[in-house]
Amino acid sequence: MTTEETNMRRFELHRDQDVSGVSGTGIVAEGVAFSNGGPVALRWTSEWPTSVVFHDRGVESLEAIHGHNGRTRIVWLDGGDRCDNELPGGDR
Repeated sequence: MTTEETNMRRFELHRDQDVSGVSGTGIVAEGVAFSNGGPVALRWTSEWPTSVVFHDRGVESLEAIHGHNGRTRIVWLDGGDRCDNELPGGDR
């Protein structure tokens, strides 16, 4: 394994449009994606913060659940190939 494959990466969720009327726009959550495609831990930054861990399919689950059809982007704070991705699906 290379060093890049074993490092976890921090990210923020940037929401351009709040379709649910709950989390608002801008930076709505902070998180970390663990090494090798493992789980993702997410912490909402809203008035009522909660934390979530996506064990199965990590970032893929995050994208599917919170993507709001491209209205939310994942912005990686640490190095790597992916740096600013739209989250395609989701309706929450």
